[in-house]
Amino acid sequence: MASITSSYKKYQIRNRNPNPETSVLLIIDMQNYFSTIANPIIPPLTSTIQTCRRASIPVIFTRHCHKSPADYAMLGEWWNNDLIIDGTPESELMPELPRRAEDPVVEKNTYSAFRGTGLEERLKEMGVEEVIVTGVMTNLCCETTAREAFVRGFRVFFSTDATATSTEELHEATLKNMAYGVAYLVDCKSLERALCV
Repeated sequence: MASITSSYKKYQIRNRNPNPETSVLLIIDMQNYFSTIANPIIPPLTSTIQTCRRASIPVIFTRHCHKSPADYAMLGEWWNNDLIIDGTPESELMPELPRRAEDPVVEKNTYSAFRGTGLEERLKEMGVEEVIVTGVMTNLCCETTAREAFVRGFRVFFSTDATATSTEELHEATLKNMAYGVAYLVDCKSLERALCV
């Protein structure tokens, strides 16, 4: 998705750098189920992870999975029950990512990483005030998580090159929405410059 010629840039009028003292990197749903969409962003996402680690920014992964039809909710209807079932190879995080054993993994069963997961409480306990959103899918789980973070009082940074979805049009639409009213847009290079690592 990084190759887009940026019509979102006209909305990118606010600029700010993350504060490494109060930030966390959220890596949304980089799972085998999404590998076709996720593979192209592995290099910029890996760079982002490495930059954040050098700046001592904690890294949290999310993993979307369903344990039974009882937790399908509207996703079951919307996606004709073609969901990520816990315990299947598709539900596992992609092994290509530089994940450490100590990196927390938040399990979720809807688009938001906040709904019913305890993520907000965990971030507050950590003293987090800012989230950097990366992963898949740009327009579903990444966007929903970013919006929820914003309305819960977290400053949001949203990656343009370490997020991906099924089409460039959908990716671009989310970047426009994020820049317009929710998040400061960043990419792996701007984060590296901002964090001076």
